[in-house]
Amino acid sequence: MKTEKEKMIAGEFYNANDEQLVKDRRSAKRLLRQLNITEYLVTKTAKQIIKELIPQATKSLYIEPPFHCDYGYNISCGERVYFNVNCVVLDVAKVTIGNDVMFAPGVQLYTATHPIDKELRKTLEYAKEITIGNDVWVGGGSIILPGVNIGNNCVIGAGSVVTKDIPDNSMAVGNPAKVIKKLD
Repeated sequence: MKTEKEKMIAGEFYNANDEQLVKDRRSAKRLLRQLNITEYLVTKTAKQIIKELIPQATKSLYIEPPFHCDYGYNISCGERVYFNVNCVVLDVAKVTIGNDVMFAPGVQLYTATHPIDKELRKTLEYAKEITIGNDVWVGGGSIILPGVNIGNNCVIGAGSVVTKDIPDNSMAVGNPAKVIKKLD
């Protein structure tokens, strides 16, 4: 039988109030408090906190506090990933980020989602993975919804709400985000 954490990571219905998941979120919140309040500047200590919070990231991950996430351990980052201020990553499911990706201020990535059925929604939730390719720039205030894949060499315009996959070499803008231009 799967644990609630295993169900969560697999994208199945799970109970978010499970003791282990509550403990994991509290652990992440303690690290975020240190990063966002105590350190606030990107220091050697801040980099150590980020490494503990997001163990699947390379040393070149750069986060400009404040930053928020649910667990941290479900985030995987390639080389030279940059999060500007006030970014949020609800990493209930895996969030995979390629190389050379920049997130402008206020970008939000949501893997968490909820059942439409009102009775299920009272006790269970689930999540869908997000994948972002290489050489991507996500403009300020954009929101990436559960299950979205953004291809390589993409630009997401500021304020966009990405509800569907974006193919390689695309510029997408709007709510919902639509591809408006192919990029070389």
